[in-house]
Amino acid sequence: MSRIKLTERVVERLAAPDPSGKQVLHWDADLKGFGVLCSGITNSKTYVVQRTLPDGRTRRVTVAAANEMGLAKAREEAAEMLVELRKGRDPKLRSATLQSTLDAYLKKFDSKLSENSKANYKEKVSSYLSAWLDKPLNFITADSVEKRHSEIAKEIADAGRGKGQTSANAVMRTLRLLWNFAGDLDKSLPANPVKLRKQWFLEPRRDRIVEEHQMPAFYKAVLALKSDVARDYILFVLFTGLRRREAATLKWDHVDFEARLIRIPAENTKAKRKLDLPMTDFIRNLLVTRRSIGKDPSGYVFPSHGKKTGYIAEPKFPLDAVAKACDVNVCVHDLRRTFITVAEQAEISPLALKALVNHSLGKDVTEGYVQMRVERLRAPAQKVTDSLKTLCGIVPIDDEKVAVLA
Repeated sequence: MSRIKLTERVVERLAAPDPSGKQVLHWDADLKGFGVLCSGITNSKTYVVQRTLPDGRTRRVTVAAANEMGLAKAREEAAEMLVELRKGRDPKLRSATLQSTLDAYLKKFDSKLSENSKANYKEKVSSYLSAWLDKPLNFITADSVEKRHSEIAKEIADAGRGKGQTSANAVMRTLRLLWNFAGDLDKSLPANPVKLRKQWFLEPRRDRIVEEHQMPAFYKAVLALKSDVARDYILFVLFTGLRRREAATLKWDHVDFEARLIRIPAENTKAKRKLDLPMTDFIRNLLVTRRSIGKDPSGYVFPSHGKKTGYIAEPKFPLDAVAKACDVNVCVHDLRRTFITVAEQAEISPLALKALVNHSLGKDVTEGYVQMRVERLRAPAQKVTDSLKTLCGIVPIDDEKVAVLA
């Protein structure tokens, strides 16, 4: 080993591979514990740090390859890593930055996340946690999380975009998710600094629905939409209670006209449980009409050619148009809530209702024995549909006229 004053020129002139055929360390004369490791068999040169830990063990950690990082930056990184070693912490955790963790998470779950979800995670982290992007996760403390949480809410409120409390909570939910992901990969990562409800603002439970007296006007406004895809998608959600993405990703391969079933695969549901949904008369007529228009090459029942996904992602603009026409302002999940409300008022069994909307049947001993067969759900599903049709003011039609199209 040698100790020399490292400069960019000196590092460039160091021999690699070393003539000895063995690795050689050249220690920096200015920063103790920082050096360049030259390979004995390749031309690689690597910045490293080394220090004796409080328990007496010697720890050497790679900073970066010399051809990937300048000397000044490497020396700066090394100084921080040496401080971590002096405190008995593992500087390897420095490689797990918030940015690298986000990238790794999105890469691992790429096929399981919708484009909206990916964009949402990126937006929350880049917009509100940008100062932490290049920081190691173990530099983010519970105190800094609590401080930033309050700051986010104030920034949004000051910008006139609402109180900001719900958004601040959502940002921290994303941070918690990413930290848990990193923790599964690295067990030495400190405890998650996001302390759930203790730090978060209280959020009122959402209870918005299409009220009974609003149903006729709402239904009429939906029928008046220019886009048949948006129109049918909104009605499909209202009359099935499916979640936004469950309905949006429906393919014709999932529609079984012969058995009168909609077969949603597990990977398309939030609960990751497959859902076989009875096809009521209203939904069957809607799907038969859509099929008569012609199947889209994408295979989706509700296609969208302007989206990379190929399916309708978020019918915000159509719902805005509906709100303008009838003064009923709702989102897609409000339609699911409306379906569940009407189903409860129709007095179908709680277990049947849970099964229709793909909720867990529960952990009760008796409920655990119940196997809810799809045919058992056909009558309750139709009962809810009949209630919705009455509320919307839909005039009964002769199903025989539609059946011939199938």
